[in-house]
Amino acid sequence: MPTGENITFRPAARADLPTIVAMLAQDDLGKTREADAVELSSDYIDAFIAIEQDPNNEVIIAEDADGVAGTMQLTYIANLTFQGATRCQIEGVRIAESVRGQGMGEQMFQWAADRARNKGCRIVQLTSNKARERALAFYEKLGYEPSHVGFKLYLD
Repeated sequence: MPTGENITFRPAARADLPTIVAMLAQDDLGKTREADAVELSSDYIDAFIAIEQDPNNEVIIAEDADGVAGTMQLTYIANLTFQGATRCQIEGVRIAESVRGQGMGEQMFQWAADRARNKGCRIVQLTSNKARERALAFYEKLGYEPSHVGFKLYLD
């Protein structure tokens, strides 16, 4: 069945955490920074609990007939800029290798934009590592503009 048929979106449950972490570790960058999904560290569990308890954060699961096909985290940020516009930050986007290139990513981003709009957001934003050239091209194809330069400071 081609992706696009019978896709559902739902909040992630704690039982989804091993699958989410495994998906985060599936690419070259993720392999260098994620831990084993079989025996999850308490850090993942603590982070998930904090996200679950924060009304401005949610981890979303995209499912097809075969199960979990994608995941993403949405964070809603109140801002003073743009006349007090609320933003939706999309992070941790992953598509299962088995469904890549079949439209799942487009559906996930459309769903996220609709979700953000329904929550009163006027801006949807994301960051992506410069090494993810295919992802960068994909985001531009969806209409996201590479309008800013991002910086990160990793703390010990």
